[in-house]
Amino acid sequence: MNNIFKALGDPTRLEIVRLLRDKSRTPSELLEHLDVAQPNLSHHLDILKRADLVEARREGQFIRYSLNMSVLDMALEYFIKMKKRS
Repeated sequence: MNNIFKALGDPTRLEIVRLLRDKSRTPSELLEHLDVAQPNLSHHLDILKRADLVEARREGQFIRYSLNMSVLDMALEYFIKMKKRS
């Protein structure tokens, strides 16, 4: 759970998650909406992948990223349980 929250603790990564919420995208498509260089985007995507928040799928010469909704659901469930305890 720590990796998930660390990954979501950065504004750029939150924006990537928001962009992937609507549809899967390639890095080039993500770069059209973000104010980061390609190496920085790769770094952010790597952190999100290590937290299992995004999945990468090769399509020919492109890699398409999408949200791993089961992990996001797990994080949301964690927050709901924490709220009930308080």
